[in-house]
Amino acid sequence: MSASFREARREDLPRLVALLADDPLGAGRELVADPLPAAYLEAFDEIDGDPNELQLVAERDGVVVGTLQLSVLPSLTRGGARRAQIEGVRVAREARGEGLGRALIEEALRLARERGCRLVQLTTDKQRPEALRFYESLGFSASHEGMKLALD
Repeated sequence: MSASFREARREDLPRLVALLADDPLGAGRELVADPLPAAYLEAFDEIDGDPNELQLVAERDGVVVGTLQLSVLPSLTRGGARRAQIEGVRVAREARGEGLGRALIEEALRLARERGCRLVQLTTDKQRPEALRFYESLGFSASHEGMKLALD
């Protein structure tokens, strides 16, 4: 696996949405269209303009093959420690099984440390048991019960 990592650019957005939609859960949540719905552009611009947000991409031979969002959250807990939240981890179907997901998470952990974070957290859908095993293999533990409430 050879890939480079960089911050996402606006022109990457169609590929990022396609990656997010390329699994059974994402296919029901994301809208891959040309042109993309304005909400994706607005969300990307908001992420791009916030110094505590980073949309990271893995690129191989000029093609985006992975992505995740890294958010740095200030917190009063743990003595005022910063924490990082990882969301939206996706690896292109054709690049799975090559260690790219591991490398992508390791890059996110490096960036979190660089930003002064003392804890990294993420959630994974219970319908993705292979993702749970993957994150556990990286040292994450299912120490908390996560909950969500859709507001729409």
